[in-house]
Amino acid sequence: MSEIQPPAVPDLPAMPAPSTQERTIGGAPGLLMLGLCVLFLLGGIALFVVGAALGHGAAKPALLSAGALVVVAGVICTRGLTAVAPGQARVVQLLGRYRGTLRSPGLTWVNPFTTRRTVSTRIRNKETETVKVNDADGNPIEMAAVVVWQVEDTAKALFEVDDFRQFVAIQAETAVRHIANSYPYDAREAGQVSLRDSAEEITRTLSAEISARVASAGVRVVESRITRLAYAPEIAQVMLQRQQAGAVVAARRRIVEGAVGMVELALARLAENDIVELDEERKAAMVSNLLVVLCGDRGTQPVVNTGSLYQ
Repeated sequence: MSEIQPPAVPDLPAMPAPSTQERTIGGAPGLLMLGLCVLFLLGGIALFVVGAALGHGAAKPALLSAGALVVVAGVICTRGLTAVAPGQARVVQLLGRYRGTLRSPGLTWVNPFTTRRTVSTRIRNKETETVKVNDADGNPIEMAAVVVWQVEDTAKALFEVDDFRQFVAIQAETAVRHIANSYPYDAREAGQVSLRDSAEEITRTLSAEISARVASAGVRVVESRITRLAYAPEIAQVMLQRQQAGAVVAARRRIVEGAVGMVELALARLAENDIVELDEERKAAMVSNLLVVLCGDRGTQPVVNTGSLYQ
């Protein structure tokens, strides 16, 4: 019996090379900077209160101005405090330029004039819609898959595509359609790769194609699995009859092969033990009778011969 050959990977799309790569940055300790911010705010308030308590001396405007400046500096300082939760990353930009990504969980202080965008790095599931597409033989089938994915490069995810979530969804559906078009639903010959009979091979091919399509968006595909695979309703009944006919033919072939083997064994044992000597005509009759008994799909009625062998 021939072995099933691994499927040839369909032509993978040539995605453009990314222009931005993620680089991890660190910041000042968050708790220390939080304490300094609090000191700035308290010090500014204290200067403002002392200046307001003075009369009309020359130091009053200077104290009020200094207090206001210190408070403003404290407020600006607090804008640099950045909290990073587990399973998240913060992409830092300064005046539109990418500065780096914060990945260490906890409180960190960065330049308060930067903008920080949150990107989830948790593992996610995406189940594609059930698509109706023709397989390699032109038969309409329905197919759907679930993709387990994770953001691996936050810079690519934000700057290489408009919306990486929608990008993953569309590319996953495109890959499902491409795989469905590349292979037949059922194998017509031994060793042929098919969608129904070669699930593991098709799954690996599907994962490889989705990975190639979403790599430019900084996404890593953990796993993909086919969740629905069936003929379209308009041909499902006909294809079911064909599958049943094929199963019946395969079963009958198996029965015939076994019956022939049993007849050969019976003839060989009879000749070996010298139980009875049969001429060619009697051998043919015996083979015919045994095949009828062994291959028939109904019970046979035995006929007892009370005469001689040739009567």
